Amino acid sequence: MNTQKTYHFQFTLLVVILLICFFTNISLGSVSIPLNSIFGSLFGTIDNSTWQLIITDFRLPKAITAILVGSGLGISGLLMQTLFRNPLAGPFVLGISSGASLGVALVILGSGLFGGLFTTALISKWSIVVAASLGSFLVLLAVLAVSSKVRDTMAILIIGLMFGSITAAVVSVLSYFSSAEQLQQYIFWGFGSLSNLSWSDLIIFFGIYLTGLILSVASIKGLNSLLLGDNYAMSLGVSLKQNRLIIILATSLIAGTITAFAGPIAFIGLAIPHLTRQLFKTSNHKILIPAVFLFGAIVMLICDSIAQIPGSDYTLPINAITALVGAPVVIWLLVRQRKMMF
Repeated sequence: MNTQKTYHFQFTLLVVILLICFFTNISLGSVSIPLNSIFGSLFGTIDNSTWQLIITDFRLPKAITAILVGSGLGISGLLMQTLFRNPLAGPFVLGISSGASLGVALVILGSGLFGGLFTTALISKWSIVVAASLGSFLVLLAVLAVSSKVRDTMAILIIGLMFGSITAAVVSVLSYFSSAEQLQQYIFWGFGSLSNLSWSDLIIFFGIYLTGLILSVASIKGLNSLLLGDNYAMSLGVSLKQNRLIIILATSLIAGTITAFAGPIAFIGLAIPHLTRQLFKTSNHKILIPAVFLFGAIVMLICDSIAQIPGSDYTLPINAITALVGAPVVIWLLVRQRKMMF
């Protein structure tokens, strides 16, 4: 175990790296903007009105979205891995992402099966966000209903996977009856994107995200007790049923909102908790939650900077970058450490 002083140093280092990645992310893109112009835009005005518009209306919201998405998925993954005591659990293990995907599929692909019920005119950014939110919310209600009836935590995990299989089957049926154009639109949504949010969208996103984050912090005592088993947790006066509901609700709010606004982004929620444990060598969630927050935000900013292909007009799918950049790093760390902390 590291000392608290060491943790202070590591947190300071992560905050500095986060700030560097944040401003670097804003400066990179099809148009490179010097750092002094970025500071001038954030704390005043700059002479170049085009740069001012790019920074304030596009790159700054996208960078903030990357921080929220990376930190939120990392924390959600940490909560699920602790709840199920399974290192392979991720933020979407309860079927939240599958429910959101089904909602979006009904809007985009539904016209192929239901005829005039869904039309292209109805498909917009907000219709997709609402559909994804409703889909994930319905799955959340189903999972909460099941968790109130089932005492075994692993049974909830299996039921969540079954929900995912059911929704995937429905999406497959919708895809079969859809046109190539509809399939392409749905696939593009599945790539994930951090650049679709305006400032008003970001405020709504942050409000729901903050609610889930507060619930996550409130469950720290229960998370720590779960690591030692259900019986030990009950001996400390922790209500397993209530604690489990809070953890599931927090994960669903964060992961569901991220999927609704940014699409299903893979890898981050599964890998970031493991990367953080390798750095901090602790299982105390009072340390892990803020550490995962910073680590997830940093990794997502780096992945987004790579996806922009600086100096080019092309932007790669963020989903592909998170896996291509992150998976080899996790493999290398686990081989180097020879074991996985949990």
